Amino acid sequence: MKEISTEKIIETVKNLCIEAACNLPQDVEELIKKHQASEESEFGKYIFEQMIENIEYARKENQAMCQDTGVAVVYLEVGQDVHIVGGSLVDAVNEGVRQGYTEGYLRKSVVDDPVFDRKNTGDNTPAVIHTEIVPGDQLKITVVPKGAGSENMGALKMLKPAEGLAGVKEFIIKTVTEAGGNPCPPIIVGVGIGGTMEKATMLAKKALTRKAGEHHPDPRYKELEAELLKEINRLSIGPQGLGGRVTALAVHIETYPTHIATLPVAVNLNCHAARHQEAIL
Repeated sequence: MKEISTEKIIETVKNLCIEAACNLPQDVEELIKKHQASEESEFGKYIFEQMIENIEYARKENQAMCQDTGVAVVYLEVGQDVHIVGGSLVDAVNEGVRQGYTEGYLRKSVVDDPVFDRKNTGDNTPAVIHTEIVPGDQLKITVVPKGAGSENMGALKMLKPAEGLAGVKEFIIKTVTEAGGNPCPPIIVGVGIGGTMEKATMLAKKALTRKAGEHHPDPRYKELEAELLKEINRLSIGPQGLGGRVTALAVHIETYPTHIATLPVAVNLNCHAARHQEAIL
């Protein structure tokens, strides 16, 4: 049995929050540069240049690359042979978020009540935490700051099975079309298909943590991802919604078995700043 202290978890989450906000992962940056070459709009090319300059500056100066440092979404893969010592795992994650957003001078955007008071908690807690028990004796922590501009443009639809593949594609394209420039394109499109209502939305969000541009292992879904990306980039929404060839950098699909009577589909969009960092303890 491997012991991992809550103090170590706090320190790790704190550092990941700051790193995620200030240092865009290399896979996302490479995908942005790859698509920059295919942008035909002169203004679109200029926007790409500004994005790349901003990414480099944020990394160099250790400053947030976007003012919306989002809700801290934290994925925990907890090895079944791990023993957390020194306190609560959830409390440790939230303390790490609290310290990271304070010491990193990151914007605090969480309100304590969604409808009535909407009073800012002052430290960006609580985080949204997803925990999965896995084999082994390691704890993998992935921090995904999720800004509101892209999060607000997500959607869920409970399709009838008879709507099939055509219905799935139509809903995804419609969601991106209606989002327009709001999610700060070029976007990464996370899609969850199957499971239940909540499972589909969780799959769509988790799809955004995949290595940028990496395809689904099933060749049928790989082909669907490529087809959807091509169709989305025909919409001419373009970088920052100001017109152009590149509206999306990638489409990531995740699936799960579902009931014979339903076909849930969720879409979760991420702006070009597809921020995420991870560590293994």
